[in-house]
Amino acid sequence: MLHVVYRVGDLNKTIKFYTECLGMKLLRRRDIPEEQYSNAFLGYGPEDSNFVVELTYNYGVDKYNIGTGFGHFGIDVEDVSKSVELIKAKGGKVTREPGPDKSGSTIIASVEDPDGYTFELLERGPSPEPLCQVMLRVGDLDRAINFYKKAFGMELLRKRDYPEYKYTYALMGYGPEDKNPVLELTYNYGITDYDKGNGYAQIAIGTDDVYKSAEAIKLYGGKIVLEPGPLPGINTKITACLDPDGWKSVFVDNVDFMKELE
Repeated sequence: MLHVVYRVGDLNKTIKFYTECLGMKLLRRRDIPEEQYSNAFLGYGPEDSNFVVELTYNYGVDKYNIGTGFGHFGIDVEDVSKSVELIKAKGGKVTREPGPDKSGSTIIASVEDPDGYTFELLERGPSPEPLCQVMLRVGDLDRAINFYKKAFGMELLRKRDYPEYKYTYALMGYGPEDKNPVLELTYNYGITDYDKGNGYAQIAIGTDDVYKSAEAIKLYGGKIVLEPGPLPGINTKITACLDPDGWKSVFVDNVDFMKELE
């Protein structure tokens, strides 16, 4: 997993919040005036080795609908209470005070960024990959697990059911969750469809062959929305798809991505 892309209404304000409150670094920024948008990449380490966020600002658009399908981004921190105090001091909005999660095993808290995206802070100590989760809601968990295993080559890392709270979740990823970012898929009993809004965009994933990735996606029930091939202008080969719930992902050629970073 390379980065997660979403739209914000004020790039400078969001960068300030992420760097001052969440401890991220601004890795790069670019303005594309001919296409009326700007990007900023932020994270806890270089893009060639860390999962990062890609913020998109579209000229003149200051508000987005996040919808009901997007859940949260997860961040590992050493001290949740200390992080929450800092966020409060900087004017951030805390939506869940520090306390144990439903399993009782991890101290967590939830905060909102200036656009209303939720970040879940998880007390886990030092981590090589602090930006650790993207949580999305799905209408059929077994179908989603099957798709991400077969089409994306992810592993099912764990699955947990909470009948008393009427939801089940599964963690999917490319390696152990203490060292790699994961996709957390949540199924709420009886809900098969969600409003995806227009804020959250997609996850980008590296691949050695965008053409083979596109074939696997088609084979296992995904929908290709951008046929595999080089992007005009930068020649990076990509393909884009929708999963069975309509969530978008983009596969990026690994070699081309490294050239782009250079």
